[in-house]
Parts: sequence; C-alpha cells; structure tokens
Amino acid sequence: MREVRSTGRPVAHVARGLGIYKEALRSWVRQAEADAGERDDRLTTAERDELKELRKGSAELRRANEILKAASVFFAQEIDRPRTRPSR
Repeated sequence: MREVRSTGRPVAHVARGLGIYKEALRSWVRQAEADAGERDDRLTTAERDELKELRKGSAELRRANEILKAASVFFAQEIDRPRTRPSR
C-alpha cells in the first residue's frame, strides 16, 4: 500500500511486482485511504469493527427477547391453570 501511494505507480504494476492479485492490493489501498480519512465511500476499519459489535449485540438482544417472550407465555399459562388442593 505504501509503495502504491509513495511511488504513484499503478496498483497493477505494484501487485505484479509483489506477486499478489491487483484487486486485493487495490482493496487494501482503498481501505487505507478510508482509514486515513481520504475516502468517504467506505467504512473505516474502526467503523467496521463497531458495526460488527453492534450487530452482535443486537443479535444477543433479539435472542434474550425471544427467551423472555417464551417465559412470559409459560408463566401466563401457569397463572391461568386452575389450582387444586392436595388431598390429605
């Protein structure tokens, strides 16, 4: 990435010299530019990490909500059942 930026050489030439796919290098360069605040068309690495954590937290909350819903249904059914006295 540094070589592309410092030399101004095309990504394809640098990638060929490094023996990697040009699209992989191009993606890394774009991500580095986003992280440096030079691009606004993609998320920074920090924003991607934050989004990943938020999605994970959201999924956990959805699971907890489903558990609570199931528990409330269970307890509502328990309340509605007629109680019988144990015989002595």
